[in-house]
Amino acid sequence: MNKLIAITLFLLCSPTLNSCMSAYIKSMGGNTSQVLERIYLSDFNIAWQAVLEVLKNTRMDVTNKEGGFIQTNWTENTAEKNFIDSFGDTGTYLKAQFRLKISLEKGNYRGKSNVKIKIIKEQLIQKDALEGWRAIETDSIEEKTILYRIGRVIFIKTKIIQDEEERGKKEIEGTHF
Repeated sequence: MNKLIAITLFLLCSPTLNSCMSAYIKSMGGNTSQVLERIYLSDFNIAWQAVLEVLKNTRMDVTNKEGGFIQTNWTENTAEKNFIDSFGDTGTYLKAQFRLKISLEKGNYRGKSNVKIKIIKEQLIQKDALEGWRAIETDSIEEKTILYRIGRVIFIKTKIIQDEEERGKKEIEGTHF
């Protein structure tokens, strides 16, 4: 009986079986979302405002500041997807849509606060009227662009705060009572 359990565990934990299983899951449209993340040396409130500023033209489905989570509504992007994929070997899509899930996690690095921002883009396509929605893997361009823009907004907001603090210190030093 113990040999049977050992063989079963070996087969379940085998790397070749796992790789075959992951290839099967991807072929069926599962586990296609990639998590892109970046850590910013910033206060959580500044990072939260930066994310909202970057996504200001996007409709939000869920925004939870205490939980550090944002989810956008499904956005139709059929024209963009057909244009981008027309240069490849894939056909056109009847419909395409995506949504973003963004999470912010507070952290601390050498006594300074930091924030880890994770982005997941869920992309769904429909090739014809008879086929249902199918998840596809993202090209990660939009997520990387959003992370870059968040970083730039955080940098600008932090610089403005530093300049205001320096200006306040100079005004205090310059006044005589």
